[in-house]
Amino acid sequence: MTARLQHKIAFITGGGSGIGAATARRLAAEGATVVICGRRRAPLDAVAGEIRAAGGDAEAVVVDVSDEAAYTAALEDCCQRHGRLDILVNNAMAYTWGAIEAMSNADWTANFATSVDGTFWGTRAALRLMKARGGAIINVASICGTLGTPSMAGYSAAKAAVINFSRAAAAEGAPFGIRVNVVIPAVVETPATAGMLADPAARASTEKLIPLGRVGRPEELANAILFLASDEASYVTGAALPVDGGRSAVLVTAL
Repeated sequence: MTARLQHKIAFITGGGSGIGAATARRLAAEGATVVICGRRRAPLDAVAGEIRAAGGDAEAVVVDVSDEAAYTAALEDCCQRHGRLDILVNNAMAYTWGAIEAMSNADWTANFATSVDGTFWGTRAALRLMKARGGAIINVASICGTLGTPSMAGYSAAKAAVINFSRAAAAEGAPFGIRVNVVIPAVVETPATAGMLADPAARASTEKLIPLGRVGRPEELANAILFLASDEASYVTGAALPVDGGRSAVLVTAL
């Protein structure tokens, strides 16, 4: 354990698995007290227990970030109990599949409740709570928010909104020393992608499109989030950082 985030308080949504869990482990390993939230108690407790067993400081709270009152209250409670909030990682996500012509209004709006509304509510609360001493907000978007993806129009629109919302939030937070940045993953090996990646043909076709030749690991996203959360990124705000193995940098890869 090192101390790049010593004495920092970090709140991470979607912390029970995937990128959120990896981020919680990474930030805790650097000295932060991490509070992770999600909708299911068991995976949250497992991640928090793992962090504590490794010598870190972690708490788990059950919160659905698509519930404005519950999410805002959880952030305020975290700040009250610990005396501050230094880092917020808006990582929780939800999505629906479907062609546009067949998509219902309910399926369309379901993409926004967690990714956009939750990110807005969390960022709004964090701006208020961090105003006195500054802080870092990292919002997790997706390559779907920068490149068109068939059958994922709602999710793509939601993640595009997260990217540009974060730029506006960065401009508003800057006078108070609050930095707001985005990380943009492509395909990462998480529970959400496990089904697709379990098919060897689907995995091979996916990896063929990535210049580095493989899908990402949650820990690689966590490393990028750690940098943006740390004082090493003290002059970085309003950035949208692709962490995608080069996928967004190329039109096609070599055949």
